[in-house]
Amino acid sequence: MPTYGRTDRFKKDHAALSPEDKARFRSAVDKFVADLKAERPFRKGLRVERLQGTEAIFEMTWADDGRATFENEDEQVEGEPHVIWRRVGTHEVFGKP
Repeated sequence: MPTYGRTDRFKKDHAALSPEDKARFRSAVDKFVADLKAERPFRKGLRVERLQGTEAIFEMTWADDGRATFENEDEQVEGEPHVIWRRVGTHEVFGKP
């Protein structure tokens, strides 16, 4: 099972989401994790791509104006990917990803 961490900024961002947005984000994360576990490309609806102007930060779409940023880090459990969730919210998260 892939492992993950969260930045303090992500925790603050997530706490500010509405219950509906938290549910939308959770649904997208479930799909994200399923794709990681299956070792396949991310489904197109998640629109996972490297964040422009960065080397190692990626973005994921979870709603029309819902975005999350993350980065991959060294495995914490052998053979399992490890993701650090950096920000979650609207396009505004791109200002300080």
